[in-house]
Amino acid sequence: MSSNDPRLRGSARRRSGPYPLGQFPDSVLFEIGKLIVHRLAVGHSDITGDDFGTIFANAIGGQHRARPLGIADVVLSGCAWSVKTVSSPHPFNQTRARLISGRNSPDFSLGIPDPHVNPQNTGHAVLSVWNARVNEALGEHNELRIVVMLRNMAAREFLIFEEEAVRFAPDDFNWGFNRRGNLEGHNRADGNHQFTWQPHGSQFTVLRSVPGHARRFSINRNVPIVAVESILAASRFTPDWITIH
Repeated sequence: MSSNDPRLRGSARRRSGPYPLGQFPDSVLFEIGKLIVHRLAVGHSDITGDDFGTIFANAIGGQHRARPLGIADVVLSGCAWSVKTVSSPHPFNQTRARLISGRNSPDFSLGIPDPHVNPQNTGHAVLSVWNARVNEALGEHNELRIVVMLRNMAAREFLIFEEEAVRFAPDDFNWGFNRRGNLEGHNRADGNHQFTWQPHGSQFTVLRSVPGHARRFSINRNVPIVAVESILAASRFTPDWITIH
């Protein structure tokens, strides 16, 4: 704490992550790369969001919730992460990422049966649902982060970044329906497209800029697929493991 920071009674530092926000240690990147090599070696050519949740949790020594409560996918001590992975043709050069961030139903949550009547109110409702999920997660954890990995599995190139999961001020955005019938939210300050909400399916997408501190890594070998018999031998498999009823 610097001399310019006021000291408050009863205050405490909320941050509890295993490393500073967005500053992945090389050891974590190495573990993520190693676990990706393992998946390739056993014949998995791609990584789903659930796969990456398990990989990231193992890399930091955390717990991957098989059925996450709200948006907290991975937890470690007092810190929680919402985990995302996005396929990209050029991860190292990508500047924005479209992140599917759950399903928001203004009708179910706030009683708005027809989202087209007032797009601005619908947009406010969509962000209110997101903000409520952030509040819920922060009620259980000291810190909530979003970790994103852009991947090109064919080129074996990966970019990873992390940022704080924030609440959005609904009045900071203008909302309107595009030609495809999806609701878009644009930042009033700069006009940038930041949100998309789909009435059919209620899917909520957040467009995030790739920060300058994003880390990049690659797997610089072709990973051979390990034969099934080799895996069974390493597991000390014997026929009596199988009982046919």
